[in-house]
Amino acid sequence: MSSERRAEQDINLASEYRQMALLQDDEIDLRELFAVLWAGRLQIVAITAVAALLSVVVALSLPNIYRAEALLISSDSDSSGSLGALAGQLGGLASLAGVNLGGADSDRAQVGMEVLKSRQFFAQFMAKRDVLVPLMATDYWDVATGELAVDEDHYDVASQRWVRDVEPPKQVQPSVQEAHKEFLELFSVSQDKKSGLVTIAAEHRSPVVAQQWVSWLVEDINEVMREQDIAEAQRSITYLEEQINQTSLADLQTVFFGLIQKQTERVMLAKVRSEYLFKTIDPAVVPELKSKPQRALICVLGTLLGGLCALLIVLVRHYWQGDQDTGVGRQSF
Repeated sequence: MSSERRAEQDINLASEYRQMALLQDDEIDLRELFAVLWAGRLQIVAITAVAALLSVVVALSLPNIYRAEALLISSDSDSSGSLGALAGQLGGLASLAGVNLGGADSDRAQVGMEVLKSRQFFAQFMAKRDVLVPLMATDYWDVATGELAVDEDHYDVASQRWVRDVEPPKQVQPSVQEAHKEFLELFSVSQDKKSGLVTIAAEHRSPVVAQQWVSWLVEDINEVMREQDIAEAQRSITYLEEQINQTSLADLQTVFFGLIQKQTERVMLAKVRSEYLFKTIDPAVVPELKSKPQRALICVLGTLLGGLCALLIVLVRHYWQGDQDTGVGRQSF
């Protein structure tokens, strides 16, 4: 039994030695790794230098983009106190009659933000403010003169017509859908959940254009929402007057008169307030500093990426050639 145990122990020791040898073969020798990198140092430096040069060229070729912002707050907070009591008393009957009383419970700021991003609002904005050429045919902005240069391959300024060469289904003159998609890339609107403050921002190569767009957007969204609410309130007043003429119950007539009063106040506020939906806290100004690109960051990241690629190329080439040499030797053996 002792001899069998010794034989078994010898077998176990031999298997452990084989496993240790395999692990040592699989482990990467750090000295060998550094030697490989040192041997390929010229390639690493060359590839890194080329990547750094390319990143500088790319960073310098990107145009400056300027961002203008306006800070707003919903104007409903001013009128919610005076009109909220009547809305609470008559809200149930108004909903049965199909009359919208509005009030503090409805988040009109969210509605206005969605209207700002809608295609219908942009179509009106584009037609009224003539933003199609600065949006779709801008070449560059001259810092010295402050003028916006138009890309002649897209728009002929002399004849005032579009001349761009595009593939169907796109048209020579950009459609509302195409322009709206491009506009959403440059425009943003957001609301702070805690404070309720709304930020409207626009980006453009020209800081003047960016500031104009934000100012126009604030003005137009207030005007659009004002017109919609006045039209809705007037329709509600007409409907309520018809209901008063059709009923002989004094209590219902009193309710209808109260609803008419509410809608009349709504029309009055819409016509009196210039900032109907959004009240400006901090208006948009012409930005003096660009918002992007971050050229230093582009150069640093490009150089780092080039260096990592260079290290990977040197290592892969070394071990790939080593595997090929080993394979050739085995075949000849």
